[in-house]
Amino acid sequence: MSSNKNTKGCIKCGYHEAEVYEIAATGTGLSKFFDVQKNHFKVVSCKKCGYSELYRTNANMNVLDFFFGG
Repeated sequence: MSSNKNTKGCIKCGYHEAEVYEIAATGTGLSKFFDVQKNHFKVVSCKKCGYSELYRTNANMNVLDFFFGG
């Protein structure tokens, strides 16, 4: 996924392309015991250096804007 030209780029290397993935993770206690994946995140990773940030998916936001400093 490519960002728009008004962004600053990756905070580590300045590259302007990133990929977005979704992951889920268990909580603690009973949810861990029963393998209930109640925590959902989007991972934004720089295509050049691999620097990644996690964002909760329950918020309505464009994660690429946060990743690139927009």
